[in-house]
Amino acid sequence: MTSITPQRSRTPSGAAYWEAGRGEPLVLIHGVGLRLEAWLPQIAALRQSHRVIALDMPGHGESAPIAPGAALPAFVAWLGRVLDEIGLDRINLAGHSMGALISGGAAATFGDRIARVALVNGVYRRDADARAAVLARARLIAAEGVDVDGPLQRWFGDDPAAAEARRQTRGWLAGVDPAAYATAYGAFAAGDAVYADAWPRVACPALFLTGREDPNSTPAMAEAMAAAAPRGAAVIIPGHRHMVTLTAPDIVNAVLADWLKR
Repeated sequence: MTSITPQRSRTPSGAAYWEAGRGEPLVLIHGVGLRLEAWLPQIAALRQSHRVIALDMPGHGESAPIAPGAALPAFVAWLGRVLDEIGLDRINLAGHSMGALISGGAAATFGDRIARVALVNGVYRRDADARAAVLARARLIAAEGVDVDGPLQRWFGDDPAAAEARRQTRGWLAGVDPAAYATAYGAFAAGDAVYADAWPRVACPALFLTGREDPNSTPAMAEAMAAAAPRGAAVIIPGHRHMVTLTAPDIVNAVLADWLKR
């Protein structure tokens, strides 16, 4: 893990972000329950070549919340407002998990504003069993609050090499606002098919990266999205699950650097 300490700025609407480096803009969006620090290994590497802007998702980190019960399109609209407020026109965009769904929605609706898009551990058209399970978790979270142990088990398993990443992630999950978490998780649970039909119309270079052992953002999903996008490419990292940005940072950084040259 890197020792960088982000110094956040805020947009007029209350979105918190941190930027580092110079060059083409690269915007990063994390997943449910996390915060922009989940991208620190990527920021440390990619700020050498790009202006990296990492966002706290609504109600996460230090960002103001979105309306309770907001669906995925509202999160995509939030991103558009944030880009306007920061003054970002044409960007490279990468998202992890829920951030991947937001990034996919932006690629589907923002047109040429998105120069490249990368979905890291993104979900796509869950099967019936997976959809039922994630919707059940969303209902439970809305009723009972944040579940810390369940995500950690799905995201990391028992890999001792991921102990530090697991410890850091536990802290983020334990500190997230429960209402904001419930809203974001609800949008995530129902969002896997919202923009799924748009990939054939996304003309920019599109990267789909996941861990081979990720039980929810599966290799098959990444490969299906890559096949649907005209300039899509799938990268599967063996031996890793959902938090590849933290557990396989060198590989992820190299893949992202290559994508940014496409």
